[in-house]
Amino acid sequence: MIEAKPARRRRVSIGAVVPYLQAAPLALILGAFLLLPILMIAVVSFWDYDFAAMYPDFLTINYADTLGSWVTWKTYLNTLKYAAIVWALTLLIGFWVAYFLAFHIRTTAMQMVLFLVCTVPFLTSNIIRMISWIPVLGRNGLVNSTLVEIGLIPKPIEWLLYSEFAVVLAMVHLYTLFMVTPIFNTLMRIDKSLIEAARDAGASGWQVLWNVVIPLAKPGMAIGTIFVVTLVMADFSTVQVMSGGQSASVALMMKNQMSLLQYPAAAANAVVLLVLVLLMVAGILRIVDIRKEL
Repeated sequence: MIEAKPARRRRVSIGAVVPYLQAAPLALILGAFLLLPILMIAVVSFWDYDFAAMYPDFLTINYADTLGSWVTWKTYLNTLKYAAIVWALTLLIGFWVAYFLAFHIRTTAMQMVLFLVCTVPFLTSNIIRMISWIPVLGRNGLVNSTLVEIGLIPKPIEWLLYSEFAVVLAMVHLYTLFMVTPIFNTLMRIDKSLIEAARDAGASGWQVLWNVVIPLAKPGMAIGTIFVVTLVMADFSTVQVMSGGQSASVALMMKNQMSLLQYPAAAANAVVLLVLVLLMVAGILRIVDIRKEL
């Protein structure tokens, strides 16, 4: 019995180490390709710079310039406005598309076919799908030409392209599927007997939707919200192209700073934006428990 105790301790210690060994490869990958770059950005954000080079230092002037400028605050508010509008539209469209696929298409095969049809545009680049709106919304584009020819408007509508409307439209087109996918996955997990029980109890279609379907779909809606909000906050190409340079976002501001070799200032903006996005994600996770979907 005296010799069995060390063996038992040895077995317990090996069993305790196995989970860490299994997680080690993923931890190394995340550390090398996620945490280390973020750490480098945070370090560079405190450096000094001029028109020619960067100088390792520990200065807070980059954060002071970022947080002390009304232009920067206005840019952040404009970015949040885009995120809120695109989130609301993608949630509305994405939920009804997912609801139609989950509850109105009877066969699983047809559900998968229609879902794959939704993903077909993702076989092309985001940039190509974005600029495809230009010949549609332009002054002499498809929409204006059609409306003028049928006599609904006397002259082309100017605000269809190179405006905030065009930016929102392009973003909704680009990111709606990121809302459809998690909501569809959540709706497919709902036990149909719950809906049948609600109907047997006398609930109307809207009551079933509001009291049964939407509460059970909240984890998928939260995951889709995280996807859409983070993508919109980091998007600079759509804002630059579709607004014609008339609007701004934080990501576009950072892109312009990097083009001027102002890397520490761009790094400070990146850190502030990262903190803002993490706070938004933390708020979403406090409201909705997405562990049900993981």
